[in-house]
Amino acid sequence: MENQKCDNTKVSAWCIVSMASIPLVMTLGNSMLIPVLPVFEEKVNITSFQSSMIITSYSIASIFLIPVAGYLSDRIGRKKVILPSLILALIGGLIAGFVSWKMNNPYTWIILGRVLQGIGAAGATPIVLPLVGDLYKADDEKTSSCLGIIETSNTFGKVLSPILGSLFASLIWFLPFFSISFFSLISIVLVFFFIKVPKNNHAPIKFKEFLNKTKVTFEEGGKWLSVVFLLGVFVMLVLFAVLFFLSESLEKLHDLKGIKKGFVLAIPLFFLCISSYVAGRKIKGSIPLMRKIILISLILMTGSIVFVGYTKEKIVLLLIITSVLGIAIGAMLPTLDALITENIEKTQRGTISSFYSSARFIGVAAGPPLMSVLMKNYLNISYIIAGVFGIILLCLAFKLLNENTMKMNAAEKTES
Repeated sequence: MENQKCDNTKVSAWCIVSMASIPLVMTLGNSMLIPVLPVFEEKVNITSFQSSMIITSYSIASIFLIPVAGYLSDRIGRKKVILPSLILALIGGLIAGFVSWKMNNPYTWIILGRVLQGIGAAGATPIVLPLVGDLYKADDEKTSSCLGIIETSNTFGKVLSPILGSLFASLIWFLPFFSISFFSLISIVLVFFFIKVPKNNHAPIKFKEFLNKTKVTFEEGGKWLSVVFLLGVFVMLVLFAVLFFLSESLEKLHDLKGIKKGFVLAIPLFFLCISSYVAGRKIKGSIPLMRKIILISLILMTGSIVFVGYTKEKIVLLLIITSVLGIAIGAMLPTLDALITENIEKTQRGTISSFYSSARFIGVAAGPPLMSVLMKNYLNISYIIAGVFGIILLCLAFKLLNENTMKMNAAEKTES
């Protein structure tokens, strides 16, 4: 285990920057490709559905391996899982970029490179959440604040992604793949030198004991955890479906391409980023406030998502609606992170947060291909159905996300 001490009074600014670089890089590694998917379709001669799989292949690999990474991080240490994972992400970017440069039909190899990046993402981004909890121990206010910074870094990556992706692709169409490797290298250096993980004086639990503890956690908090997981799926499904639709619409309906398109696509993501930062600063470990933010965000999501398809030909209205949607999603993301991290005991944080991250990646994986199929003939009805799901989740969150349902987990966390 890492043996350098770092307690809740000595977490350096560079340590926080290093942690924030991980979700930033992994977000760039996925979202940066969304605005240039139409370019890939033209250069590689593939369909819209095939181009969506460039996003989905990354996420599918993450879904299945994130729980493994969470268990390993609880057992051998966070940093020992994060660094090799970032190296895999770097290698995957090099593979995807090289085959795009040198091969006439690189699609299959691009997907393989993206799968490797997804494996890297599985062992990097999700481990940051329990790592924050480890560093700040029982200080919920500082944990919430730092998680807000981490999630803001994630959302800031989404703001930068369309701009950088469009810029790089305008220079060389496959340059975004190589840039992912470059950003991964920066994060590797930061993590190696600046993240000092607290020493764990407890022996790693045996696998059987680990399974029993995980089972107990889900038995005692299964209802509220299930709601949080479902919200994670729903939020990321809506986000990536709308981003895919918006990217296609800006290019094909409004003739916006290149860097100009990237800046326009970044507008709703900018509001998402600001909302995420503000929410992360305000929640301060308060379950009632987190609950209120989630409920209000779901109301905003449900009220705005149904109008996305109807405003596709009016760019100003489309951007207003998607910006409201971005504000709602931005407020919810750090709130869900905090609910998981602050109400689960330390020995289970890596595992439970990894299940939550897997749930989020299900939404990321499903969003683009679903939208590529539905937007041709079922665009409006698909957004209306999303609104109905939002109402169902609103009812579940209202009933199950409260201090009484999470009391047992909070007590266990305090004792640990």
